[in-house]
Amino acid sequence: MQDLEALGRELQRRGKTGELKKLADSADGKRLEQMLDGEAIRQAAQSGDQRAIRQVLGNILATEEGKRLAQQLKKLMEK
Repeated sequence: MQDLEALGRELQRRGKTGELKKLADSADGKRLEQMLDGEAIRQAAQSGDQRAIRQVLGNILATEEGKRLAQQLKKLMEK
């Protein structure tokens, strides 16, 4: 959970939150949103259960959309 918070702070510090929102609003982002169980993600994040968070992220990264978004996020962080 702290890693995700740190990532959020770093994106904000770099002025990248707008670009991150564009990724979330992209076609891939919208498809992932439809596939995901938002309640499971919320519970995993709130509980800080690292295993549950890894499982949710693993499910996301197992999709083609998730792989593309992860690659785009990686590029965003390298700028």
